[in-house]
Amino acid sequence: HPDGGWGALTAVDAMDTLQVMGNHTEFERIARWTTAHVSFDLNKTVSVFETNIRLLGGLLSAHVMAMDPDLPCFKDPARPYDRGLLRLAYDLGKRLLPAFDTPTGIPYGSVNLRYGVDPGESNVTAAATAGTLVVEFWTLSELTGDERFSRAAKAAVRGLWKHRSALNLVGAHVNIQTGQWTQKESGIGGLIDSFYEYMLKGALLTQDMEYLHIFNQAYAAATSSLKLGPWYVDVNMDNGGVVWPVFSSLQCFWPGMQALIGDL
Repeated sequence: HPDGGWGALTAVDAMDTLQVMGNHTEFERIARWTTAHVSFDLNKTVSVFETNIRLLGGLLSAHVMAMDPDLPCFKDPARPYDRGLLRLAYDLGKRLLPAFDTPTGIPYGSVNLRYGVDPGESNVTAAATAGTLVVEFWTLSELTGDERFSRAAKAAVRGLWKHRSALNLVGAHVNIQTGQWTQKESGIGGLIDSFYEYMLKGALLTQDMEYLHIFNQAYAAATSSLKLGPWYVDVNMDNGGVVWPVFSSLQCFWPGMQALIGDL
């Protein structure tokens, strides 16, 4: 929000949910409010991961829904939808791009929306930051014709996967300058979780078989190295030794992802 507050984040993040729930009037109201009042020209340092999945993703999905002629919103010819959500998404996407200027292609974990990467920004980021981009960034490229976003997302994935272990596992934290792992715990929970999800959904969305190839290798490795009975644990990415034998809430997406590939 122009006053520097982040209360608008929830509205943007949940906008498409309003449409899915059938609350088309409220969807249109929030969409119009967002295009009129939200600006990303802020001296704020934000998480690349969270800003991508919540703000960029929220804007893009809401834009696609606003453009859908079969949905009962924006039907007043006197007040047509002006693609304002896409303009906001494009502006936000460009503000995230400086984070990707690294030797490995793996982005910084945070970026200042106005000034780019802060001079003192950490060189260590989570695996999920690099592996959870393709859905939003590819969509933004498709809708705007600006290929920088899809290229950045693919370079990040390649940079991450290039530094996987011999067991085809990725760790939790990696140095974006060198590709060296600073936290070698591997699992399907926090810091890594959505890497698996996005490789599959990215392949389905883009029809790019490179993402599917990575997913198949990563999924096979998770099944062989991380599964312990009915649970999944965290292991050392190099030798498979158990380091954290506890199930966590952020692993709960896994059965849904398995259903998506027909592994019942």
